Amino acid sequence: MDRPISIDQLHAQFREMGIEDISRTTIRQCTMVGQALEEMVGEPFSHLEFGVPGIPACPIGIEAQKKALDEGIPSIYPSVQGIPELKRNASRFVKAFIDIDVDPKGIVPTVGSMQGSMTSILECSQLQPGKDTILYICPGFSAHGRQPDLLGIKNIFFDIYEYRAEKLRDKLESYFSQGNIAAILYSNPNNPAWICLTEEELQIIGELANQYDVIVLEDMAYLCMDFRKDLSVPFQPPFQSTVARYTDNYVILLSGSKIFSYAGERIAVVCISDKLYQREYPALKERWGIGKFGDNYILNYLYVNTSGASHSAQYALSAMFEAAVDGRYNFVKELRNYGFRAHRSRKIFEARGFHLVYDKDMEQTISDGFFYTVGYKNLRNRELLEALLRCGVVAIPLNTTGSGQSGIRVCVSRLLSDEDFEALDRHLGLFVELVKDLV
Repeated sequence: MDRPISIDQLHAQFREMGIEDISRTTIRQCTMVGQALEEMVGEPFSHLEFGVPGIPACPIGIEAQKKALDEGIPSIYPSVQGIPELKRNASRFVKAFIDIDVDPKGIVPTVGSMQGSMTSILECSQLQPGKDTILYICPGFSAHGRQPDLLGIKNIFFDIYEYRAEKLRDKLESYFSQGNIAAILYSNPNNPAWICLTEEELQIIGELANQYDVIVLEDMAYLCMDFRKDLSVPFQPPFQSTVARYTDNYVILLSGSKIFSYAGERIAVVCISDKLYQREYPALKERWGIGKFGDNYILNYLYVNTSGASHSAQYALSAMFEAAVDGRYNFVKELRNYGFRAHRSRKIFEARGFHLVYDKDMEQTISDGFFYTVGYKNLRNRELLEALLRCGVVAIPLNTTGSGQSGIRVCVSRLLSDEDFEALDRHLGLFVELVKDLV
């Protein structure tokens, strides 16, 4: 495109799609807007909004799933607990790359980590009278914040931007000390900022979880993707950082979508700590007739939701876990492609006058990875996103992730070729010309 879309054309498209404020839309709505504008101008846009894998699915998983299909698995209901080999291989995988021990009994397949988180917050909100609120460390995956709203569960959040290191303790304690926090959820590495919580910060979370009896829901969708260190060798340090070293009050969400590029099959596992799995809750016993956290997770909350995860996809995930642990498949090596794309695209943004919003882990610059965040001078979320859309760039604004900062999330997965990077540079060039009188 050689000139921006007019503001009237853009707003007409918003009206047609029932959008009043583009900065308050979902990821899928942003995608739909981008697709409609592409059709209008007849040229492809730079799609930075949707976190789809940009690497082919792991072939080991595909072959294992094909084998399961050929052997007649589709006609058999899966056990809601999960197939035994997946539970065993996932337990080994967790030991190999996170260096924690989780009994296979407490590893349960879910329909993506989306179901894992939704089921977890529902159960956690019903564990103890008065503990009825979920706390989110933001910025975060926008859908996570919508889940409690759909379920009618109270929830609050805060932006970690100003609360790193010891400041995090005071901030968390200000919430935990009120006595109503049932669980806390965050992603590490972080979606969208790609910040990584330090060992000090994870220890703070774990200690406070113990002190105030709060369940920690740790989303590891981007496991081992802090490329500043080599996390690729099974059973050898360094390992993926985790709160599990500091508390037994945890559930880890571990998805095949990004680490194995297996997003289309919607397969993940939750890893419930041994102690939490066995813990008895009188409120659960009274409500459901079963007291244990883990048994309730499987037999009540998960069973009545989907009655288990795809049978054949469980064989795929099991085979991929096994291959990674045995050293036959280096998934981290494959994922490093995202780091290269992030580095190249960040240079383009910076050359056009953009700045990183979440730029540091304490004194260390954030890793190049799947996501990062950028802002442009003094532009606020709505005007920034509208201007970018007019110039061929689709992204999501940071306010939809619980951030209090202005900017957008950049996902690099769809930047595949030299032409994609060149198109991004052209689109940003148009943007700079468009907004030069606004900043």
